[in-house]
Amino acid sequence: MDMQQTSGYDLGALRASFPGWSLFQSDAGTFYATRCDVRLNDAEIKAGLQQTVSADDVATFEALLHEQSLKGWRRDRSRAV
Repeated sequence: MDMQQTSGYDLGALRASFPGWSLFQSDAGTFYATRCDVRLNDAEIKAGLQQTVSADDVATFEALLHEQSLKGWRRDRSRAV
């Protein structure tokens, strides 16, 4: 696991909290996450799920990822809430 320290924040710990996502921070400081090995379908997107999220600060970034987890995407893809 990458234990990269990013602006005083352990990006590795964030990766561990959201294992279904590939996370990185750009040279400009923007945080990005995209779903790993998943391609959302139209129904999932209409339900508010996003393939990729981004934010300029860690707090907003973490909140977006948490929000996506609450929206109900499941690996078996039986429903998106």
